[in-house]
Amino acid sequence: MSSPLSPHLQVYRWQITSILSILHRITGIVSSLGVIILIIFLYSISAGEETFQFIISLSENIFIRAILIGLTFSYLFYFLNCLRHLFWDVGIGLELNTAKLTGWITILFTVLLTVLFWFLIMIGY
Repeated sequence: MSSPLSPHLQVYRWQITSILSILHRITGIVSSLGVIILIIFLYSISAGEETFQFIISLSENIFIRAILIGLTFSYLFYFLNCLRHLFWDVGIGLELNTAKLTGWITILFTVLLTVLFWFLIMIGY
């Protein structure tokens, strides 16, 4: 027999601020783990042409490319949301409506910058 749920859990509605708070923590962890990929890439440069070309060829795999796009999103979101937190630290943007607006702006700019970054990579810029 299961115990009854608290009535508060049945009426809880996710808010943009709570979602972004959780996403900020997740992207912080993912970004930290992504440093391992950066270290492997940097090592491949120093290990010689053959190793470097092997690592570059891996990035053409659709699965690896999806991971790299996800890491790009993670880094950009974490950076932009940290800027938001810096403003909060000095007392700017703490009003509920402003916090919601800056949350949506953070998401919008994260998506736009991720798309722009990968568009520039794809065209070879």
